Amino acid sequence: MLTCIIRYQIDPTKTGQFRQYARNWGQAIPRCGADLVGYFAPHEGSSTLAYGIYNIPSLAEYETYRARLATDPLGRENYEFAQRERFLLREDRTWLTLASAPHGERS
Repeated sequence: MLTCIIRYQIDPTKTGQFRQYARNWGQAIPRCGADLVGYFAPHEGSSTLAYGIYNIPSLAEYETYRARLATDPLGRENYEFAQRERFLLREDRTWLTLASAPHGERS
């Protein structure tokens, strides 16, 4: 299993637009085949950093997922929304694998 963490630098005056973008992905990403952990908007500290996190079984399945997302009506609409509103200043993807499993019990 691979985890993709997308780090966004956003315009701090447009967090409302980012939140709408995140809600849209909350619908489109699972429908297109990835296991969405969530999108996270600024709360305290930096007002310009936001994150999107999802899991996918492999890079091959990622390619299939990206193709589905590109043809999904809400996916296309969300890409266009981000381009039109210009609230995303930078976007970086990092791919990770879980190294701490198995996890212990909480006390």
